[in-house]
Amino acid sequence: MQVTETLAEGLKRELKVVVPAADMASQLNEKLAEAKSKMQIKGFRPGKVPISHLKKVYGKSMMAQLVNEMIQEKPTSILSERGEKAATQPEISMTEDEKEADQILNGAADFEFTIAYEVIPAFDVADMSSIKVVREVVDVPAEEVEEQVLRVAENSRTYEPKTGKAADGDKVTIDYLGKLDGEPFEGGADQDAELVIGSNRFIPGFEEQLVGLKEGDEKVIKVTFPEDYQAAHLAGKEVTFDITVKAIAAPGELEINDELAKTLGLDSADKLREVVQSQIESQYGQITRQKLKRQILDQLDEAHKFESPSKLVDAEFESIWRQINQELTDNNKTFEDEDTTEEAAREEYRTLAERRVRLGLVLSKIGEEAGIQVSDEELQRSLFEQVRKFPGQEKEIYEYFQKTPGAVASLRAPIFEEKTVDHMLTIIDVTDKPVSKEELMADDEAEASDKPEPKKKKAPVKKKAAKKDDAAAE
Repeated sequence: MQVTETLAEGLKRELKVVVPAADMASQLNEKLAEAKSKMQIKGFRPGKVPISHLKKVYGKSMMAQLVNEMIQEKPTSILSERGEKAATQPEISMTEDEKEADQILNGAADFEFTIAYEVIPAFDVADMSSIKVVREVVDVPAEEVEEQVLRVAENSRTYEPKTGKAADGDKVTIDYLGKLDGEPFEGGADQDAELVIGSNRFIPGFEEQLVGLKEGDEKVIKVTFPEDYQAAHLAGKEVTFDITVKAIAAPGELEINDELAKTLGLDSADKLREVVQSQIESQYGQITRQKLKRQILDQLDEAHKFESPSKLVDAEFESIWRQINQELTDNNKTFEDEDTTEEAAREEYRTLAERRVRLGLVLSKIGEEAGIQVSDEELQRSLFEQVRKFPGQEKEIYEYFQKTPGAVASLRAPIFEEKTVDHMLTIIDVTDKPVSKEELMADDEAEASDKPEPKKKKAPVKKKAAKKDDAAAE
Protein backbone atom coordinates (compact mmCIF):
# COMPACT_ATOMS: atom_id res chain seq x y z
CA MET A 1 0.00 0.00 0.00
CA GLN A 2 1.33 3.41 -0.99
CA VAL A 3 0.24 6.60 0.80
CA THR A 4 1.02 9.96 -0.82
CA GLU A 5 0.23 13.34 0.71
CA THR A 6 -1.38 15.47 -1.99
CA LEU A 7 -2.48 18.45 0.14
CA ALA A 8 -1.06 20.09 3.27
CA GLU A 9 -2.44 23.60 3.67
CA GLY A 10 -2.89 24.85 7.21
CA LEU A 11 -4.82 22.12 9.00
CA LYS A 12 -6.16 20.57 5.79
CA ARG A 13 -4.72 17.28 4.59
CA GLU A 14 -5.44 15.04 1.64
CA LEU A 15 -3.88 11.64 1.09
CA LYS A 16 -3.91 9.38 -1.96
CA VAL A 17 -3.88 5.71 -1.06
CA VAL A 18 -3.03 3.04 -3.64
CA VAL A 19 -3.41 -0.65 -2.89
CA PRO A 20 -1.82 -2.68 -5.73
CA ALA A 21 -4.04 -5.19 -7.48
CA ALA A 22 -1.63 -7.94 -6.42
CA ASP A 23 -2.13 -7.06 -2.75
CA MET A 24 -5.88 -6.98 -3.21
CA ALA A 25 -5.75 -10.41 -4.87
CA SER A 26 -3.61 -11.79 -2.04
CA GLN A 27 -6.01 -10.54 0.63
CA LEU A 28 -8.96 -11.88 -1.38
CA ASN A 29 -7.34 -15.32 -1.51
CA GLU A 30 -6.90 -15.22 2.26
CA LYS A 31 -10.59 -14.44 2.69
CA LEU A 32 -11.57 -17.21 0.30
CA ALA A 33 -9.35 -19.66 2.15
CA GLU A 34 -10.98 -18.71 5.46
CA ALA A 35 -14.43 -19.11 3.92
CA LYS A 36 -13.61 -22.43 2.18
CA SER A 37 -14.33 -24.61 5.20
CA LYS A 38 -17.70 -22.96 5.74
CA MET A 39 -18.93 -23.05 2.16
CA GLN A 40 -21.39 -25.72 1.03
CA ILE A 41 -21.68 -25.87 -2.74
CA LYS A 42 -23.59 -28.55 -4.60
CA GLY A 43 -21.24 -31.09 -6.18
CA PHE A 44 -18.44 -30.53 -3.66
CA ARG A 45 -17.78 -32.05 -0.28
CA PRO A 46 -17.61 -29.56 2.66
CA GLY A 47 -14.20 -27.88 2.72
CA LYS A 48 -13.18 -29.31 -0.66
CA VAL A 49 -14.37 -26.50 -2.91
CA PRO A 50 -11.42 -25.27 -5.06
CA ILE A 51 -10.34 -21.68 -4.45
CA SER A 52 -10.63 -21.00 -8.18
CA HIS A 53 -14.29 -22.02 -8.13
CA LEU A 54 -15.00 -19.94 -5.02
CA LYS A 55 -13.38 -16.97 -6.69
CA LYS A 56 -15.52 -17.46 -9.79
CA VAL A 57 -18.72 -17.62 -7.73
CA TYR A 58 -18.02 -15.24 -4.84
CA GLY A 59 -14.88 -13.34 -5.83
CA LYS A 60 -16.54 -10.12 -6.92
CA SER A 61 -18.83 -9.82 -3.88
CA MET A 62 -16.01 -10.69 -1.49
CA MET A 63 -13.76 -8.14 -3.18
CA ALA A 64 -16.49 -5.54 -2.58
CA GLN A 65 -16.47 -6.50 1.11
CA LEU A 66 -12.70 -6.15 1.15
CA VAL A 67 -12.89 -2.69 -0.43
CA ASN A 68 -15.47 -1.63 2.16
CA GLU A 69 -13.33 -2.93 5.03
CA MET A 70 -10.34 -0.99 3.76
CA ILE A 71 -12.32 2.22 3.52
CA GLN A 72 -13.58 1.70 7.07
CA GLU A 73 -10.29 0.63 8.70
CA LYS A 74 -7.33 2.01 6.75
CA PRO A 75 -7.87 5.77 7.39
CA THR A 76 -7.60 5.24 11.17
CA SER A 77 -4.39 3.24 10.93
CA ILE A 78 -2.87 5.60 8.33
CA LEU A 79 -3.51 8.69 10.47
CA SER A 80 -2.14 6.86 13.52
CA GLU A 81 1.06 6.04 11.65
CA ARG A 82 1.35 9.71 10.65
CA GLY A 83 0.87 10.79 14.27
CA GLU A 84 -2.23 12.81 13.38
CA LYS A 85 -5.74 13.10 14.81
CA ALA A 86 -8.60 14.11 12.54
CA ALA A 87 -10.84 16.89 13.83
CA THR A 88 -13.89 15.25 12.22
CA GLN A 89 -14.65 12.03 10.39
CA PRO A 90 -12.35 11.93 7.32
CA GLU A 91 -14.01 12.15 3.93
CA ILE A 92 -13.28 9.13 1.74
CA SER A 93 -13.67 9.23 -2.02
CA MET A 94 -12.99 6.67 -4.72
CA THR A 95 -13.71 6.28 -8.40
CA GLU A 96 -17.33 6.63 -9.50
CA ASP A 97 -16.59 5.28 -12.99
CA GLU A 98 -18.41 1.94 -13.35
CA LYS A 99 -15.78 0.41 -15.64
CA GLU A 100 -12.91 1.33 -13.31
CA ALA A 101 -14.85 0.06 -10.31
CA ASP A 102 -15.61 -3.19 -12.10
CA GLN A 103 -11.91 -3.68 -12.87
CA ILE A 104 -11.05 -3.23 -9.18
CA LEU A 105 -13.70 -5.75 -8.13
CA ASN A 106 -12.42 -8.20 -10.74
CA GLY A 107 -8.86 -7.77 -9.41
CA ALA A 108 -7.64 -6.24 -12.68
CA ALA A 109 -6.73 -2.77 -11.34
CA ASP A 110 -5.15 -1.13 -8.32
CA PHE A 111 -7.57 0.11 -5.67
CA GLU A 112 -7.18 3.86 -5.19
CA PHE A 113 -8.98 6.18 -2.79
CA THR A 114 -8.39 9.55 -1.17
CA ILE A 115 -8.69 10.65 2.45
CA ALA A 116 -9.50 14.33 3.10
CA TYR A 117 -9.51 15.69 6.64
CA GLU A 118 -8.43 18.42 9.01
CA VAL A 119 -5.94 17.69 11.76
CA ILE A 120 -6.23 18.67 15.37
CA PRO A 121 -3.67 21.48 15.66
CA ALA A 122 -0.51 20.85 17.64
CA PHE A 123 -0.12 23.19 20.61
CA ASP A 124 1.36 23.24 24.08
CA VAL A 125 -0.83 23.87 27.10
CA ALA A 126 0.14 27.09 28.86
CA ASP A 127 1.45 27.01 32.42
CA MET A 128 -1.74 26.75 34.47
CA SER A 129 -0.06 27.85 37.67
CA SER A 130 0.05 31.37 36.20
CA ILE A 131 -3.76 31.54 36.08
CA LYS A 132 -5.20 33.65 38.89
CA VAL A 133 -8.94 33.76 39.60
CA VAL A 134 -11.23 35.20 42.25
CA ARG A 135 -13.97 33.02 43.69
CA GLU A 136 -16.88 35.13 44.90
CA VAL A 137 -18.51 33.63 47.99
CA VAL A 138 -21.82 34.67 49.55
CA ASP A 139 -22.53 34.06 53.23
CA VAL A 140 -26.28 33.41 53.19
CA PRO A 141 -27.91 35.66 55.81
CA ALA A 142 -30.50 34.20 58.18
CA GLU A 143 -33.03 36.77 56.94
CA GLU A 144 -32.89 35.37 53.42
CA VAL A 145 -33.35 31.84 54.69
CA GLU A 146 -36.40 32.95 56.66
CA GLU A 147 -37.83 34.74 53.61
CA GLN A 148 -37.50 31.60 51.55
CA VAL A 149 -39.02 29.46 54.30
CA LEU A 150 -41.99 31.83 54.30
CA ARG A 151 -42.35 31.37 50.54
CA VAL A 152 -42.31 27.61 51.01
CA ALA A 153 -44.94 27.95 53.72
CA GLU A 154 -46.97 30.24 51.48
CA ASN A 155 -47.06 27.56 48.79
CA SER A 156 -48.40 25.14 51.40
CA ARG A 157 -50.96 27.56 52.81
CA THR A 158 -54.51 26.27 52.95
CA TYR A 159 -57.50 28.25 51.68
CA GLU A 160 -61.12 28.09 52.80
CA PRO A 161 -64.14 28.94 50.60
CA LYS A 162 -65.31 32.50 51.16
CA THR A 163 -68.49 34.41 50.47
CA GLY A 164 -68.37 38.10 49.73
CA LYS A 165 -65.84 40.24 47.92
CA ALA A 166 -62.32 39.19 46.96
CA ALA A 167 -59.55 40.92 48.90
CA ASP A 168 -55.79 41.11 48.66
CA GLY A 169 -54.35 37.72 49.62
CA ASP A 170 -57.45 35.77 48.61
CA LYS A 171 -57.26 32.96 46.07
CA VAL A 172 -59.64 33.42 43.15
CA THR A 173 -60.60 30.87 40.54
CA ILE A 174 -61.32 32.58 37.23
CA ASP A 175 -61.89 32.10 33.52
CA TYR A 176 -60.27 34.77 31.36
CA LEU A 177 -60.04 35.66 27.68
CA GLY A 178 -57.51 38.24 26.51
CA LYS A 179 -58.16 40.40 23.46
CA LEU A 180 -55.89 42.69 21.43
CA ASP A 181 -57.82 45.20 19.32
CA GLY A 182 -60.95 43.20 20.08
CA GLU A 183 -59.50 39.88 18.85
CA PRO A 184 -58.33 36.97 21.11
CA PHE A 185 -54.56 36.48 21.12
CA GLU A 186 -52.53 33.30 21.54
CA GLY A 187 -51.81 32.33 25.14
CA GLY A 188 -54.24 34.88 26.55
CA ALA A 189 -57.00 32.52 27.69
CA ASP A 190 -57.51 30.01 30.47
CA GLN A 191 -60.27 28.33 32.43
CA ASP A 192 -60.42 27.59 36.16
CA ALA A 193 -57.15 29.44 36.65
CA GLU A 194 -56.19 29.87 40.30
CA LEU A 195 -54.54 33.13 41.30
CA VAL A 196 -53.62 34.59 44.68
CA ILE A 197 -54.28 38.32 44.54
CA GLY A 198 -51.06 40.15 45.35
CA SER A 199 -48.75 37.32 44.25
CA ASN A 200 -47.66 39.38 41.23
CA ARG A 201 -47.81 36.34 39.00
CA PHE A 202 -49.65 38.18 36.25
CA ILE A 203 -48.72 41.36 34.43
CA PRO A 204 -48.96 44.66 36.37
CA GLY A 205 -52.49 45.95 36.85
CA PHE A 206 -54.22 42.60 36.36
CA GLU A 207 -54.55 41.29 39.91
CA GLU A 208 -55.50 44.63 41.47
CA GLN A 209 -58.66 44.80 39.34
CA LEU A 210 -59.94 41.54 40.83
CA VAL A 211 -60.26 43.07 44.29
CA GLY A 212 -63.91 43.61 45.21
CA LEU A 213 -65.33 41.04 42.79
CA LYS A 214 -67.67 38.31 44.04
CA GLU A 215 -68.32 34.74 42.92
CA GLY A 216 -70.26 34.82 39.68
CA ASP A 217 -69.18 38.35 38.76
CA GLU A 218 -68.10 39.13 35.20
CA LYS A 219 -65.86 42.04 34.35
CA VAL A 220 -63.77 43.42 31.49
CA ILE A 221 -60.43 44.80 32.65
CA LYS A 222 -57.75 46.74 30.79
CA VAL A 223 -54.01 46.24 31.24
CA THR A 224 -50.87 47.23 29.34
CA PHE A 225 -48.06 44.82 28.70
CA PRO A 226 -44.55 45.98 29.74
CA GLU A 227 -42.46 47.61 27.01
CA ASP A 228 -39.82 44.88 27.38
CA TYR A 229 -42.30 41.99 27.32
CA GLN A 230 -40.84 38.87 25.68
CA ALA A 231 -43.62 38.54 23.09
CA ALA A 232 -42.83 41.47 20.79
CA HIS A 233 -46.36 41.71 19.31
CA LEU A 234 -47.73 42.32 22.83
CA ALA A 235 -44.96 44.49 24.26
CA GLY A 236 -46.31 47.90 25.29
CA LYS A 237 -49.81 47.06 23.96
CA GLU A 238 -53.07 47.77 25.80
CA VAL A 239 -55.34 44.72 25.94
CA THR A 240 -58.60 43.71 27.59
CA PHE A 241 -59.51 40.57 29.52
CA ASP A 242 -63.01 39.17 29.91
CA ILE A 243 -63.06 37.86 33.49
CA THR A 244 -65.52 35.45 35.11
CA VAL A 245 -65.07 34.74 38.82
CA LYS A 246 -65.76 31.07 39.58
CA ALA A 247 -64.78 30.90 43.28
CA ILE A 248 -63.09 32.85 46.09
CA ALA A 249 -61.12 31.38 49.00
CA ALA A 250 -59.60 33.10 52.02
CA PRO A 251 -56.08 32.21 53.24
CA GLY A 252 -55.62 30.16 56.40
CA GLU A 253 -53.10 30.96 59.12
CA LEU A 254 -49.46 30.89 58.09
CA GLU A 255 -47.27 29.24 60.70
CA ILE A 256 -43.70 27.97 60.50
CA ASN A 257 -43.75 24.96 62.78
CA ASP A 258 -42.95 21.25 62.93
CA GLU A 259 -46.40 20.36 61.59
CA LEU A 260 -45.75 22.36 58.43
CA ALA A 261 -42.34 20.71 58.02
CA LYS A 262 -43.91 17.26 58.34
CA THR A 263 -46.37 18.02 55.54
CA LEU A 264 -43.28 18.58 53.40
CA GLY A 265 -41.70 15.29 54.46
CA LEU A 266 -39.27 16.81 56.97
CA ASP A 267 -38.89 16.16 60.70
CA SER A 268 -39.03 19.70 62.03
CA ALA A 269 -39.04 23.41 61.27
CA ASP A 270 -35.31 23.50 62.00
CA LYS A 271 -34.73 20.80 59.39
CA LEU A 272 -36.83 22.82 56.94
CA ARG A 273 -34.62 25.86 57.49
CA GLU A 274 -31.53 23.69 57.08
CA VAL A 275 -32.78 22.32 53.75
CA VAL A 276 -33.74 25.78 52.51
CA GLN A 277 -30.33 27.20 53.44
CA SER A 278 -28.62 24.34 51.62
CA GLN A 279 -30.70 25.03 48.50
CA ILE A 280 -29.86 28.75 48.57
CA GLU A 281 -26.17 27.99 49.04
CA SER A 282 -26.33 25.57 46.11
CA GLN A 283 -27.95 28.21 43.88
CA TYR A 284 -25.30 30.78 44.76
CA GLY A 285 -22.63 28.11 44.38
CA GLN A 286 -23.69 27.48 40.80
CA ILE A 287 -23.39 31.17 39.98
CA THR A 288 -20.03 31.34 41.75
CA ARG A 289 -18.76 28.41 39.68
CA GLN A 290 -20.07 29.91 36.44
CA LYS A 291 -18.22 33.16 37.08
CA LEU A 292 -15.12 31.31 38.21
CA LYS A 293 -15.17 29.16 35.10
CA ARG A 294 -15.59 32.26 32.95
CA GLN A 295 -12.38 33.71 34.40
CA ILE A 296 -10.54 30.46 33.70
CA LEU A 297 -11.82 30.26 30.14
CA ASP A 298 -10.97 33.89 29.44
CA GLN A 299 -7.38 33.36 30.57
CA LEU A 300 -7.07 30.10 28.65
CA ASP A 301 -8.38 31.90 25.59
CA GLU A 302 -5.81 34.65 26.00
CA ALA A 303 -2.98 32.13 26.45
CA HIS A 304 -3.82 29.91 23.47
CA LYS A 305 -3.96 31.37 19.98
CA PHE A 306 -3.99 28.82 17.18
CA GLU A 307 -6.03 28.00 14.11
CA SER A 308 -9.13 25.93 14.78
CA PRO A 309 -10.37 23.23 12.38
CA SER A 310 -12.83 24.95 10.05
CA LYS A 311 -15.32 22.07 10.00
CA LEU A 312 -15.62 22.12 13.80
CA VAL A 313 -16.05 25.90 13.72
CA ASP A 314 -18.65 25.62 10.95
CA ALA A 315 -20.64 23.05 12.94
CA GLU A 316 -20.49 25.13 16.13
CA PHE A 317 -21.49 28.29 14.27
CA GLU A 318 -24.46 26.58 12.61
CA SER A 319 -25.64 25.37 16.01
CA ILE A 320 -25.42 28.88 17.46
CA TRP A 321 -27.00 30.45 14.38
CA ARG A 322 -29.99 28.11 14.48
CA GLN A 323 -30.46 28.98 18.14
CA ILE A 324 -30.31 32.72 17.49
CA ASN A 325 -32.73 32.59 14.57
CA GLN A 326 -35.14 30.41 16.52
CA GLU A 327 -35.07 32.95 19.35
CA LEU A 328 -35.83 35.78 16.93
CA THR A 329 -38.68 33.79 15.39
CA ASP A 330 -40.16 32.88 18.78
CA ASN A 331 -40.11 36.51 19.84
CA ASN A 332 -41.20 37.91 16.45
CA LYS A 333 -38.08 40.06 16.21
CA THR A 334 -35.42 40.91 13.64
CA PHE A 335 -31.72 41.67 13.88
CA GLU A 336 -32.61 45.34 13.51
CA ASP A 337 -34.79 45.07 16.65
CA GLU A 338 -31.63 43.94 18.46
CA ASP A 339 -29.69 46.98 17.18
CA THR A 340 -27.52 44.96 14.82
CA THR A 341 -27.49 43.51 11.30
CA GLU A 342 -27.42 39.92 10.10
CA GLU A 343 -23.91 40.45 8.73
CA ALA A 344 -22.62 41.87 12.02
CA ALA A 345 -24.35 39.12 14.00
CA ARG A 346 -22.80 36.45 11.78
CA GLU A 347 -19.35 37.89 12.36
CA GLU A 348 -19.92 38.10 16.12
CA TYR A 349 -21.17 34.54 16.47
CA ARG A 350 -18.51 33.19 14.12
CA THR A 351 -15.93 34.62 16.51
CA LEU A 352 -17.77 32.99 19.41
CA ALA A 353 -17.80 29.65 17.58
CA GLU A 354 -14.04 29.86 16.99
CA ARG A 355 -13.47 30.61 20.68
CA ARG A 356 -15.62 27.69 21.79
CA VAL A 357 -13.86 25.22 19.50
CA ARG A 358 -10.40 26.45 20.50
CA LEU A 359 -11.20 26.29 24.21
CA GLY A 360 -12.78 22.88 23.74
CA LEU A 361 -9.52 21.60 22.26
CA VAL A 362 -7.49 23.16 25.08
CA LEU A 363 -9.70 21.68 27.81
CA SER A 364 -9.67 18.33 26.03
CA LYS A 365 -5.86 18.26 25.99
CA ILE A 366 -5.64 19.35 29.64
CA GLY A 367 -8.07 16.60 30.62
CA GLU A 368 -6.31 13.95 28.57
CA GLU A 369 -2.91 14.85 30.01
CA ALA A 370 -4.43 14.66 33.51
CA GLY A 371 -5.86 11.22 32.76
CA ILE A 372 -9.44 12.33 33.36
CA GLN A 373 -12.06 9.70 32.56
CA VAL A 374 -15.87 9.72 32.48
CA SER A 375 -17.29 6.61 34.12
CA ASP A 376 -20.27 4.61 32.91
CA GLU A 377 -22.01 5.49 36.18
CA GLU A 378 -21.57 9.21 35.46
CA LEU A 379 -22.97 8.76 31.96
CA GLN A 380 -25.95 6.84 33.33
CA ARG A 381 -26.70 9.63 35.82
CA SER A 382 -26.49 12.21 33.04
CA LEU A 383 -28.77 10.13 30.81
CA PHE A 384 -31.25 9.78 33.67
CA GLU A 385 -31.29 13.56 34.10
CA GLN A 386 -32.03 13.97 30.40
CA VAL A 387 -34.86 11.44 30.57
CA ARG A 388 -36.40 13.21 33.57
CA LYS A 389 -36.87 16.31 31.43
CA PHE A 390 -39.35 14.46 29.21
CA PRO A 391 -41.93 12.73 31.41
CA GLY A 392 -43.98 10.23 29.48
CA GLN A 393 -41.35 9.96 26.73
CA GLU A 394 -38.76 7.94 28.64
CA LYS A 395 -38.68 5.06 26.13
CA GLU A 396 -38.23 7.38 23.15
CA ILE A 397 -35.39 9.27 24.84
CA TYR A 398 -33.55 6.06 25.73
CA GLU A 399 -33.94 4.82 22.16
CA TYR A 400 -32.66 8.13 20.82
CA PHE A 401 -29.42 7.83 22.80
CA GLN A 402 -29.04 4.20 21.79
CA LYS A 403 -29.53 4.78 18.07
CA THR A 404 -28.17 8.28 17.46
CA PRO A 405 -24.44 8.49 16.68
CA GLY A 406 -22.76 11.09 18.86
CA ALA A 407 -25.66 11.36 21.33
CA VAL A 408 -23.72 9.68 24.14
CA ALA A 409 -20.73 11.87 23.31
CA SER A 410 -22.95 14.90 23.91
CA LEU A 411 -23.46 13.61 27.46
CA ARG A 412 -19.81 12.75 27.99
CA ALA A 413 -18.39 16.11 26.83
CA PRO A 414 -19.85 18.39 29.55
CA ILE A 415 -18.99 15.88 32.29
CA PHE A 416 -15.41 15.64 31.02
CA GLU A 417 -15.20 19.44 30.85
CA GLU A 418 -16.44 19.98 34.40
CA LYS A 419 -14.04 17.35 35.74
CA THR A 420 -11.23 19.07 33.85
CA VAL A 421 -12.17 22.40 35.46
CA ASP A 422 -12.17 20.69 38.87
CA HIS A 423 -8.67 19.43 38.11
CA MET A 424 -7.52 22.91 37.12
CA LEU A 425 -8.85 24.37 40.37
CA THR A 426 -6.33 22.22 42.23
CA ILE A 427 -3.49 23.86 40.29
CA ILE A 428 -4.40 27.47 39.56
CA ASP A 429 -4.27 30.35 42.05
CA VAL A 430 -7.75 30.78 43.56
CA THR A 431 -8.55 33.62 45.95
CA ASP A 432 -11.85 33.61 47.84
CA LYS A 433 -13.65 36.94 48.08
CA PRO A 434 -16.71 37.44 50.30
CA VAL A 435 -19.39 39.36 48.39
CA SER A 436 -23.02 40.32 48.84
CA LYS A 437 -25.80 38.61 46.97
CA GLU A 438 -26.22 41.75 44.84
CA GLU A 439 -22.54 41.72 43.86
CA LEU A 440 -22.67 38.04 42.95
CA MET A 441 -25.82 38.47 40.90
CA ALA A 442 -24.62 41.63 39.15
CA ASP A 443 -25.05 41.46 35.38
CA ASP A 444 -21.95 40.71 33.39
CA GLU A 445 -22.36 41.59 29.72
CA ALA A 446 -19.26 39.65 28.77
CA GLU A 447 -20.71 36.51 30.27
CA ALA A 448 -24.15 37.03 28.82
CA SER A 449 -22.81 37.64 25.33
CA ASP A 450 -20.76 34.45 25.33
CA LYS A 451 -23.74 32.15 25.48
CA PRO A 452 -26.72 33.01 23.33
CA GLU A 453 -29.69 31.50 25.11
CA PRO A 454 -33.24 31.78 23.75
CA LYS A 455 -35.86 32.95 26.18
CA LYS A 456 -38.52 30.41 27.01
CA LYS A 457 -41.99 31.26 25.79
CA LYS A 458 -44.54 31.81 28.55
CA ALA A 459 -48.23 32.53 28.61
CA PRO A 460 -48.56 36.23 27.69
CA VAL A 461 -50.66 36.91 30.78
CA LYS A 462 -47.79 36.05 33.09
CA LYS A 463 -45.06 38.51 34.02
CA LYS A 464 -41.75 38.31 32.19
CA ALA A 465 -39.29 36.25 34.21
CA ALA A 466 -36.03 37.78 35.35
CA LYS A 467 -33.11 36.93 33.08
CA LYS A 468 -31.07 34.02 34.34
CA ASP A 469 -27.37 34.69 34.78
CA ASP A 470 -25.67 31.93 32.83
CA ALA A 471 -21.92 32.11 32.38
CA ALA A 472 -21.16 28.55 31.33
CA ALA A 473 -20.53 29.22 27.68
CA GLU A 474 -18.43 26.33 26.56
